[in-house]
Amino acid sequence: MGPITKSTIRTSFVLGIRLLIQTGTLLLVARLLGANNYGLFAGIAALAVLIGTFSTFGTHLVLLGEVSKNPTFCTQILSYAVPTTLIFSSILFLFYIGICSLFFYSLNPSFIVIICIGLTEIILLPLFLLSTIEELALGKTAQSQLWVIFPLALRTIAAALVLFIDSAEPLIFFSWLYLGSAVIALYCRKLFKPDAWLNPKHWRLANKQELKNSAGYAALAVTAAGPTELDKMLAVKLLPLGMSGIYVAAARVIGAVTLPIMALLLAVLPRLFRTHDTLANSSSTKLNTWIVITVLIYSAAISSVLWWFAPWIELVFGSHYHGMTNLLRWLCYVIPLLLLRISLANILMSMDKPWLRALIETLGMLILVLSAVIFSFYFSVLGIIFALMVSEATMVILSLIIVFYKHWGSD
Repeated sequence: MGPITKSTIRTSFVLGIRLLIQTGTLLLVARLLGANNYGLFAGIAALAVLIGTFSTFGTHLVLLGEVSKNPTFCTQILSYAVPTTLIFSSILFLFYIGICSLFFYSLNPSFIVIICIGLTEIILLPLFLLSTIEELALGKTAQSQLWVIFPLALRTIAAALVLFIDSAEPLIFFSWLYLGSAVIALYCRKLFKPDAWLNPKHWRLANKQELKNSAGYAALAVTAAGPTELDKMLAVKLLPLGMSGIYVAAARVIGAVTLPIMALLLAVLPRLFRTHDTLANSSSTKLNTWIVITVLIYSAAISSVLWWFAPWIELVFGSHYHGMTNLLRWLCYVIPLLLLRISLANILMSMDKPWLRALIETLGMLILVLSAVIFSFYFSVLGIIFALMVSEATMVILSLIIVFYKHWGSD
C-alpha cells in the first residue's frame, strides 16, 4: 500500500470514531430539543460556524501549506497566527451578535444561547483547530483528527447529561455545556502540548505581506464553509421552525455519511500542496484523477445505501421528525455533487490559487441564496434542496473547467 492509502485507512478509522460521535450527538440533541428548538439551535450554530471559519484569517491554511513543504516554518507562522486569530475572532464575535439580533429576531432566541455558541465556534474552537494543523501538515492526519474530535466527544457527553438530568430549559443548559466542552478541550490540549500556541512573549503582529498571503486563504475558508452551512441558515429563515429542524437534521445526516471521503481529502491534502508546482506532470494528473474517480464511486455507493436506510433513520430520530425519509432521499442526489465540489476545490487550492476557488464558491453561495428564496416559495422545503443542487452543480462545472484547463490547456 502507498503512503496515501495507509494514511487514508488510518484516518478513516479515526473519522469512523468521529462519525459515531457526530451521529450520537445529532441524535441526542435532535431528540432532546425537538424539531422546533433544534431548528433554532442549528441555525444559530450554522451562523457561528460560518463566521468562525474567518477567525484565523486564513493563517491555519498558510500553516498547513508551508509546514507540509518545510516543517521548520511552523514556529515562524504560529508566532503571528495565534495573535491574528485572537484579534480577528474577538471582532467577529461582536459582528456575530449583531447578525443574530437581526437574522433571528422574529424567533426570539435566548441571549445566553447566542453567547455560548458564539464564544465556542468563533473564538475557542478556531484557536483549538490552529494547534492541530502541524500534525496534519506533517502527515499525522489520524493524530490530528483525534484531537479535532475530542471537543466533539465532550459535546456528546454534554448532550447525554442534559438528557439524563431532564432540565426545564434544555437548550440553555446544553448551551452552557457546549461552551464548557470547548474550554476543557483547550485546557487538555495545553496540558498535552505546552507549546501548542507558543509562549505569548514570542507572539507578534503579522506584517503587511503576511496578511496579504493569508487574505486569500481567509476568503477561501469562509467560502468553503459557506455552501455547507448556508443552506441550514436559509432553511431556518425561509421555512417554518419545525420543518427547518427536520431539514437541518437530514442535512447533518448527509454530512455524517460523507466523512470517509473527508478522510481521503485530509490524507492527500499535504501531498497536493507539495506538488502544486508540478501540476502539469503525469503524477499530479494521475493523483487528481484518482481522487475524482474515488469520490464518484463512493458517492454513488453511499447514496444508494442511504436511500434504502432512510426510513429507519427517520424512525431513530423519533416522531418529531416525520417526513425526514423523503428529504434524505432527495438529498441523496446532492451527495455526488457535494463531494465532487469539495474534491475539486481542494485541487484548486493546492494550485496556489485560493482567490480562484473563493470566487467560484462565492458565486455558488449567491446562486444558493437566490435559488432558495425563489424555490422555497413554490416548493417549500424541497425548494432548499433544489437550490442546493443548482448551486453545487454550478460550482462543480466551473471547477472542472478550470482544473481541466490548468492540466491540459497549457500543453
